[in-house]
Amino acid sequence: MSLLVAIRGWSPDPWVARFRAAAAPRPVIDAREAFDPAAIRYAAVWKPEPGQLARLPNLRAIFNLGAGVDALLGDRTLPDVPLCRIVNPDLTARMTEYVVLQCLMHLRQVEAYRRLQARARWEPIDQPAATEVRVGIMGMGVLGRDSAEVLRRIGFRVAGWSRAPKTVPGVDSFAGEAELGAFLARTDILVVLLPLTPETRGILNGGLFARLARDGVLGGPILINAGRGDLQVDAHILAALEDGTLKAASLDVFETEPLPAASPLWKHPKVILTPHVAADSTPEALVEVVLANIALHEREGRLNDMVDRQTGY
Repeated sequence: MSLLVAIRGWSPDPWVARFRAAAAPRPVIDAREAFDPAAIRYAAVWKPEPGQLARLPNLRAIFNLGAGVDALLGDRTLPDVPLCRIVNPDLTARMTEYVVLQCLMHLRQVEAYRRLQARARWEPIDQPAATEVRVGIMGMGVLGRDSAEVLRRIGFRVAGWSRAPKTVPGVDSFAGEAELGAFLARTDILVVLLPLTPETRGILNGGLFARLARDGVLGGPILINAGRGDLQVDAHILAALEDGTLKAASLDVFETEPLPAASPLWKHPKVILTPHVAADSTPEALVEVVLANIALHEREGRLNDMVDRQTGY
């Protein structure tokens, strides 16, 4: 009943060590080592090599160690076994921290004050209240709902947009293509936590930015993307920042990662940039979630947090 740990893009070592300590006496196999493919029953993965999981004839379930499953679903050889995503309070809290931080940085004009500090200039800037600012969250799953609830408590006027209507107390709900325009027209800060699907790929483009509110107290719409890099068109973000369609952007994800050193986004004065760390997964928080799901499967034949391969989340 071996568990395979196959990770690319992160260091596998702390994950393998944590799984081995927590799963004993179950064998935990490091995918970088030689092993018997027929012995593997479960796989805990992050962006494994395409085709790697197809070589496991007795695989029963796959556990994705991050929030997005698009890399896995892009592997056409992926075995037809249950695929589970991570839903964990630590992951949710980290994303909410990032979203709230970015909204407050733009509300309180932190970047403008940093520029003044660099010039030793004492120049107070007019400060709107959170109650005057309309935040719109695209993607109202677990992460989006938690961010919406905290932002609402701070005082922001929050709305959510999703594929189907979602009910969150105190948060206005918009759903589907028919209500996207109305959602964008009332949004000063656009927070994007969508999954990557064929329908959402490239959704953050010039046409969408042009539909955002132009009458807000922040002086122009602001984009915060902590979802997936391929939701956005980097060139369209740059163009929108240059022509004033967007006032500013906080970006944690990009079309190409790592972001090339030559990208103008690195040094753009209107961009706050982080290297895909908004909700970093950690072994300490997530290994027990995977092992509890395996125990549930072996005990009751069911799994929590399964991905619908048709919708992509």
